[in-house]
Amino acid sequence: MNKYLKFIFLILISIITTFSLIVNIDINYIIVNKVNTNMFAYALIFYLLFKLYSKYYFKGNKNHPLYIFLSILLSIFITIGYSYNKVNSWDLCFSNLTFFTITIIKIIGYFFIINLIINKLEIFIKTNKKDINNNKIKKLFDDKPFKISLIIILICWLPYIISFFPAILSPDPSFQIKQFFGIETKYMDYALGYENASTITNHHPVLHTVILGGCVKIGHILFNSTNIGLFLYSIIQIAILSSVLAFTIKYMKKLNTPYYIRLVSLLIYSLVPAFGLYSISAVKDVIFSSLVILYMIMIYDLIKNRDEKLCIKNCLSFIILITLIMLMRNNGIYLIIMSFPFLFLINKKNILKLLIIFILPIIIYKSYTNILLPHFKINQGSVREMLSIPFQQTARYVKENKANLDKDEIKAIDKILDIETLTNRYKPEISDPVKNSFNKYSTKKELKDYFKVWFKGLTKRPDIYIQATLNNIYGYLTPNTSNWYVYYKYDKRLSEEEIFNYKYNRLSIPRKILSSFAVSFPYIPLIGLIVNIGFNVWVYMFMFISLLKNKKYKYLITITPMISLFLVCLASPVNTYFRYAMPYIFALPIMLSIYLNIINERSENNE
Repeated sequence: MNKYLKFIFLILISIITTFSLIVNIDINYIIVNKVNTNMFAYALIFYLLFKLYSKYYFKGNKNHPLYIFLSILLSIFITIGYSYNKVNSWDLCFSNLTFFTITIIKIIGYFFIINLIINKLEIFIKTNKKDINNNKIKKLFDDKPFKISLIIILICWLPYIISFFPAILSPDPSFQIKQFFGIETKYMDYALGYENASTITNHHPVLHTVILGGCVKIGHILFNSTNIGLFLYSIIQIAILSSVLAFTIKYMKKLNTPYYIRLVSLLIYSLVPAFGLYSISAVKDVIFSSLVILYMIMIYDLIKNRDEKLCIKNCLSFIILITLIMLMRNNGIYLIIMSFPFLFLINKKNILKLLIIFILPIIIYKSYTNILLPHFKINQGSVREMLSIPFQQTARYVKENKANLDKDEIKAIDKILDIETLTNRYKPEISDPVKNSFNKYSTKKELKDYFKVWFKGLTKRPDIYIQATLNNIYGYLTPNTSNWYVYYKYDKRLSEEEIFNYKYNRLSIPRKILSSFAVSFPYIPLIGLIVNIGFNVWVYMFMFISLLKNKKYKYLITITPMISLFLVCLASPVNTYFRYAMPYIFALPIMLSIYLNIINERSENNE
């Protein structure tokens, strides 16, 4: 391409990208500017983009097909995600020819800037391996990475620990504590169960309920204090999370990760409010996330050292870790099943030991759920928890197409979901209101009839089904939104019972300051992306495609645990729920370090 054609091309893509960045369609279906600014500002954006493209677009930009594919995909995600974020549908993209044309132009504009960033990012990763010069702080950090990291993390978390003493309770842990103390909760009504059943149910993992409730019980027995018991649990959780995060810094040192990356990772762990707040939030996801980080590291070690024989100590550690992952989160078994078997393909020297490591925890888990829990009359969770996607599709289908349903279809749906109130209960980004009307007494035949109607609706109006699903997952695919981020409010569910004397301390002003900082953090330009779910998914997608492009095929397995968790999020009842995505958000610094170690390895034979 000669210089004149290049100049015209650069002008054109700068105009299109400027259009993408400043033009949108608002909730009233009117074309508007994204920002309230003037023509001078538009001209400045265009000029900066033109300078950026002129300097970098043709310089080492090889446009690999995989990166082109990823750039197109992300451009589509961000464009359609905006529409769902504004009007809970794709109407701002496809409702008429004008909007569709704008959508295509915006996708093209986003494509050029995203494609440039992706290409330059890989070049930067491969060419910038220098570490900072030696200094006393670096030496101390290198000599005692775990201890120094742990101390710094705990010091930075101390304001949260003190201000939110004894623990932050959200609805789930409040109900779990009630269950442990023999108080009936709504979860006993979700599914058919045993006669004289335990108040504890496996809707929330029983192991976590026992640990949390047990700590509160100890506080009651020894000090007649709910707060002391809750703080005992907080100490255990804080110790687990902080130790695992400090260990990742130590592991980064083992991988020869540049010092500045280790330092930035430590600053993220220490200063990003999500880490400090969740360290003292008594939700099951915190300990589960810690276990997942260790699992991911062990997976990488198995791949990297596949020619070495696994020792008994490592086998036992892996068995215990996998078992705990399954027991600490009800979807933990899916994480293991969708990730661990890939190791059989690349670590054949240890195939027998790997089979034992994989099968034994599943046997333990199945014995636990099918023998131990029934022995104590602990009810399993309802089948409805696995049906968020079809239930949301049905609810939207009824809302938009009820007039076209015949009597048999209405009857089949009503047997499962109470069709009269279904339209009012439908919330596009959370399926719980729809699931709450699930008829737990429904028979297998009635469920079968329902799914026949569900499938019939899919064939008639697939667009409604697609929209219902996209509306419930778009936040996991694009950085357009941040919802259900952190817990910080005082939850009254526990204190309503006379037996409990749970309350926050009197430090209301520090709590307000810290919670305000936490709530506003996702909206800080660039830095806020650290806790943005969609952005984190984009980073994992880039790493996966980059490993694929660079033919590091066996190392793709290191990302499978995060892919498994992402797929579980897509099937979850809530769009953009931070604690569901917590494992792969908290694991991102160490995963990036592992990725850098892989991508900068010497060339090796494809496997």
